[in-house]
Amino acid sequence: MITEDRRKVVLIGTGMVGMSYAYALLNQSVCDELVLIDIDEERAKGEVMDLNHGLAFSAANMKIYAGTYQDCNNADIVVICAGVAQKPGESRLDLLQRNTKVFRSIISPVTESGFNGIFLVATNPVDIMTRITCVLSGFNPRRVLGSGTALDTARLRYLLGEYFSVDPRNVHAYVIGEHGDSEFVPWSQAMFATKPILDICAQSKNRCSYQDMENISNQVRGAAQQIIKAKQATYYGIGMALVRITKAIFGDENSVLTVSAMLRGEYDEHGVYVGVPCIVNRNGVRKVLSLPLNEKELKQFKQSCKTLQDCYRDLNLQS
Repeated sequence: MITEDRRKVVLIGTGMVGMSYAYALLNQSVCDELVLIDIDEERAKGEVMDLNHGLAFSAANMKIYAGTYQDCNNADIVVICAGVAQKPGESRLDLLQRNTKVFRSIISPVTESGFNGIFLVATNPVDIMTRITCVLSGFNPRRVLGSGTALDTARLRYLLGEYFSVDPRNVHAYVIGEHGDSEFVPWSQAMFATKPILDICAQSKNRCSYQDMENISNQVRGAAQQIIKAKQATYYGIGMALVRITKAIFGDENSVLTVSAMLRGEYDEHGVYVGVPCIVNRNGVRKVLSLPLNEKELKQFKQSCKTLQDCYRDLNLQS
């Protein structure tokens, strides 16, 4: 729980995602103190130097330094971007098992430091890794959240804005479910202001169609692979998504964001971490919002949750 005026973030993992997040934090003046931790201590120190050299050009007055897990003691938010890359031919389960070992080496010293803030996880597969963070830390699930489908939702709104020539900030639509192949768009809940997008399509005299909406949904689902094919990795978008979540926490905004949160009865699901619209404030996830999904969408959502439950069960994690 955030109780002090000084906003402190500890970032664990200084790869491209972590540093895109750090760079956006600096440019948007989101926190007062930023600590970088990496198994490669020299890299963390180099990144700190690079960021500090830009402070003179920034409106921020941040204290940025390379630290240790003990620096988590009075942090408000610990953001985890650390993890291992998938090897050629490696199964998802094998990758998960290796990343679980990495997280064990992280979560234990963080909690032992006396950290009592909020965990924000970006490491993929983010829904599973967020659940693992919750289990290993023993924290209240409301104080452990993942980036979920926040970036997927931003991609959706961008594409819908392009399609309809409307400011994406006035598009109210979500991507929910696993941050992965089983994610989907509940079109019954997609709107411009208060007008349903499906009604707009129905009344458009074939200028737009449900099939076009499904094509946009497929573009969202395949966006990461398209970016990876072009430039080997994605990092700017997720870095900015993490900053948006961080701002909602520090600002006690009660903003609705599609983060990865534990379901405790919502949608008749229990114990699974999955991307859903949530009210986010200084305490983490204040509330999971249950959208009134239609029968088809509810079936899709339950299948996505089952995928995540099966994957976690196969991991056979012993806390």
